[in-house]
Amino acid sequence: MKVAFAGLGVMGFPMAGHLARAGHEVTVFNRSPDKAARWVETYGGRSAPTVAEAAAGAEVFLLCVGADDDVRQVVGEALPALPKGSIIVDHTTASAEVARDMAGQAQARGLGFVDAPVSGGQAGAENGQLTIMCGGDPQAYARIEPVVKPYTKAIRLMGPAGAGQLTKMCNQICIAGVVQGLAEALHFARRAGLDPMDVYEAISKGAAQSWQMDNRWKTMAEGKFDFGFAVDWMRKDLGLVLDESRRNGAKLDMTAMVDSFYGEVQAMGGSRWDTSSLVARLEKPAE
Repeated sequence: MKVAFAGLGVMGFPMAGHLARAGHEVTVFNRSPDKAARWVETYGGRSAPTVAEAAAGAEVFLLCVGADDDVRQVVGEALPALPKGSIIVDHTTASAEVARDMAGQAQARGLGFVDAPVSGGQAGAENGQLTIMCGGDPQAYARIEPVVKPYTKAIRLMGPAGAGQLTKMCNQICIAGVVQGLAEALHFARRAGLDPMDVYEAISKGAAQSWQMDNRWKTMAEGKFDFGFAVDWMRKDLGLVLDESRRNGAKLDMTAMVDSFYGEVQAMGGSRWDTSSLVARLEKPAE
């Protein structure tokens, strides 16, 4: 298919690459032209200097950008250039509100829209092992499901526009709680005089096991956080969660608490550290 992809960050760059390797005719756009040029050198295809030029003639237009305002801008520039019947797939983690708004604008122009935030991080994007949560019209979803398959481990339609974003919020709530639990367990183990890696070996095959434990316990124990999903991005996501909870009345005491802890990590200079850096605020020397 003729597809376009806007946003070549740590996620979008390999995701668009999987589309090219699957045989699609891919045109990319990125605000930094040098990154778009590097993508073309790596995967072939072509780059366009504007969103509209990338979108022109595309059957599927995909984007993975920063936040709500970026989604509004990119989709707004793409809408007039997309042919009737094409579908927009938004992989950005954004608000359910912006998803519903973009879906309405797309429908008014005879286009489809699927909000499709992802989970799995940079490694998942590079290895083609992302979990995708979708919201949108079932017919639009059925058309885009095989397109995104090259970088998909699991995918599910959750409901109408916005449902994908709401499901991603559930994902981030779970991650926040699990990582805080790991941070406290590791901190407790050290205070109790236990070897952190012995503790991991003892508990990681039982009920405490999780993806976060298997992939972050060792680096947390070593104090290594210069990789992974940045604290700044997690706070953005948790802000979306807490905003939505104020609308729907959900009680998210733990999520609000962990969000404030991430604020402390930012104040420590950890804005770009991995989310597992919650342990750093527990281990910092007393002032």
